[in-house]
This record gives sequence, structure tokens and C-alpha cells, in this order.
Amino acid sequence: MPELKLEDCVNDACPWSGKPVQADSLTEYRGRVVGFCNPGCKEKFETAVRHFEGVLDG
Repeated sequence: MPELKLEDCVNDACPWSGKPVQADSLTEYRGRVVGFCNPGCKEKFETAVRHFEGVLDG
């Protein structure tokens, strides 16, 4: 996966906490860069996405 950049992020605030996004907490979702305030929030999001996509695919 190419390096994700903070300047490409579609949001300024973490969807979980409302705190500013951090460069070490970026992920790609549907071709867009989404940011979180810390790696824990990023992982929480990635886990939720995997769960719901698994339900939709199942």
C-alpha cells in the first residue's frame, strides 16, 4: 500500500473522539484517506469495517 499522507485526509477530526487526526493514524477506505487521533481509533474503525463487510458479503 502506498504511504498515506495527512494532506490527503478527507477529515480533520477523528470520527470516534473528535480530536485532531494524526499522521500515524491514517487508513484507506473506499479509495479515500481517513484519519484518526491515534492508532487505537484507527484499528477500531478497521475492525468495524471488516465486520460489516463480512456481514454484507455473507
